[in-house]
Amino acid sequence: MHAKSDSEVTSMEQSTPPRSPRRPIYYVQSPSNHDVEKMSYGSSPMGSPGHPYYHCSPIHHSRESSTSRFSASLKNPRNLSAWKRLHRPSDDGDDDSDDGQNDAALGKTSPGRNVRLYLFFALLFFVLFTLFSLILWGASKSYKPQVVVKNIVFESFNIQAGVDNSGVATDMLSLNSTVRIHYRNPGTFFGVHVTSTPLELHYYQLKVATGQIKKFYQARKTHRTISTVVLGSQVSLYGGISVLDVRGNREKVAVPLNLTFVVRSRAYILGKLVKSKFYKRIRCSVTLRGSNLGKHSNLTESCVYH
Repeated sequence: MHAKSDSEVTSMEQSTPPRSPRRPIYYVQSPSNHDVEKMSYGSSPMGSPGHPYYHCSPIHHSRESSTSRFSASLKNPRNLSAWKRLHRPSDDGDDDSDDGQNDAALGKTSPGRNVRLYLFFALLFFVLFTLFSLILWGASKSYKPQVVVKNIVFESFNIQAGVDNSGVATDMLSLNSTVRIHYRNPGTFFGVHVTSTPLELHYYQLKVATGQIKKFYQARKTHRTISTVVLGSQVSLYGGISVLDVRGNREKVAVPLNLTFVVRSRAYILGKLVKSKFYKRIRCSVTLRGSNLGKHSNLTESCVYH
């Protein structure tokens, strides 16, 4: 460039029309943005930072301004936290999962989970209790009570004329006997409550005497002998035993009879929740002989048990 004299510079200033003052160009630089700094220096016509003229295009100015505003917003902690909330849509789910993990770590469970646990343990208890009860019930069936009719004693036997309740004249029978029964409970873990149907003596279809076993409780692995009175008083015969003549020779009297009854045993294994029942149907054939009055008639081989 050629050096100009002072006169030439003065003439040029006078000939040049006045210009409006140039709007100053402002540049905001982020402290960490070295590339922007290099770009600003590279835009100088002389390629040196010390040149008095700086050239920035509008596009560069717009980008630099937006970058500077973004950097400034990041420096504000309040704006940074708001930006994080906007750009993390899944934070709610993560917070919920974190809360659930924290609750689990602290030993807290939800109500729904507690209900499921209660139902599970209730069902498990019911299944185990049912299984245990079935095992006990099945085991009890192998310990059936033993009932044996030992003997019968006819203590008295009499037939005489009489009148029934309707006023009809007929022969009347009176009979007194005692039946001895042996009962044993072989159960090792339960006792039994014992009852029976009435003990009945029949002459074919005619009932001539009856008796009742008193209800009793038999403990486990124990036994007893039961004596029951079977009695008939003023039983109308209506010619059923007309062939008998006890007035002639009583020792020749022989009357075939049948003794029938049912023994019921009930075991409460687990209170009244688990019960086991046993039935023993007994039928014995016995002959009433005038010559054996007051003597024991053995029935161990004369009875049938069902």
